[in-house]
Amino acid sequence: MSHPLCGADLKTLLSTFSYGGFPASNKWGKALGIWGAALGRAPLSSLEKAFITSHLPKPEEMEAPIFILGHWRSGTTHLYNTMVKANTFGFVDPITTGLPWDMFGIAHYLRPLLERTIPRDRYIDNIPVTPDAPQEDEIALASMTPISFYHAIYFPKVFDKQVKRGLFLENCSDKELESRKFAFTHFMQKLSYRYKKPLLIKNPVYTGCPLFLKQIFPQAKFIHIHRNPFEVFLSMRNFYKKLLPVFALQNYNHIDIDEVVLSTYQEMMHRFERETANFKAPDFVEIGYDTLSSNPMATLEKIYKTLDLQGFKEAKPEFENYLGSVKSYKKNTFKGTEEMANKVSERCTHFIEKWHYERPEVA
Repeated sequence: MSHPLCGADLKTLLSTFSYGGFPASNKWGKALGIWGAALGRAPLSSLEKAFITSHLPKPEEMEAPIFILGHWRSGTTHLYNTMVKANTFGFVDPITTGLPWDMFGIAHYLRPLLERTIPRDRYIDNIPVTPDAPQEDEIALASMTPISFYHAIYFPKVFDKQVKRGLFLENCSDKELESRKFAFTHFMQKLSYRYKKPLLIKNPVYTGCPLFLKQIFPQAKFIHIHRNPFEVFLSMRNFYKKLLPVFALQNYNHIDIDEVVLSTYQEMMHRFERETANFKAPDFVEIGYDTLSSNPMATLEKIYKTLDLQGFKEAKPEFENYLGSVKSYKKNTFKGTEEMANKVSERCTHFIEKWHYERPEVA
């Protein structure tokens, strides 16, 4: 499992490599490992799909899933890690993320061995990764469909095109859109069958297309968390600088990271604003990262009350224990410049004013 695509199926690999192009000369070994893993797993993956499909619940039969939305680096992970401590939600664990086609086969029977391969913490920050740490489902979906934001990271030659396709479902054929819809629905059904609980899913990608989720799960509930765009910008620089060297199968020196961060933020947040204009309680709640950090229990209680969720009182001790355990966690710190602040001020004015954020002081 030297690369996330080691959990992909052959059809997805054929499509993504055809669209993305050949790997760089120094990445051929990794690419061969990806294809080898897919070939080796193919019979068992196909067997699992054939066996499990008839047992899966229909989307309308599932309990209302809850989606945590928010631009990357806005606190979605912290909120996700906290809420799963209630033990009342199904979620995506690291092994399932890596082997979405093999949830009930290889991933189940080889779990003790596979857990030894999990990184101790995330590449982009200091957050620990444990066998039961919840993960976003986008890496899993990138192994199931050619339409995914992570294919931009894996294949930087077509970075801009894959960002548009993966985040906003643009320039996709009907067949590709159906593939994305099937992969997402099938994965959610498998999780529902496994947990027999309402699902709690965190994925920043969905922030740009919440109506896609509503089409499949009209009963879905949404939590949106936002953060100061100045902080998001600096943290996203780190996001790309950490992920690209690890996951890219091609050269990525041509990517203007600052422009990617700003243009993606603008497009994603404006789309989110438009598509959620009619979302309201008890299916939608919006919180700020600063509020979650400064007054976490009151913020969690607000989420439960607004979405009409049961069990806050019972889960409160678990929330408090977890929040106490991460008090010593040290976030990455990044120093901004006047030039950086000007860029963000100019491009993100609407959201800075909407959520009453202040321009940071810079040296």
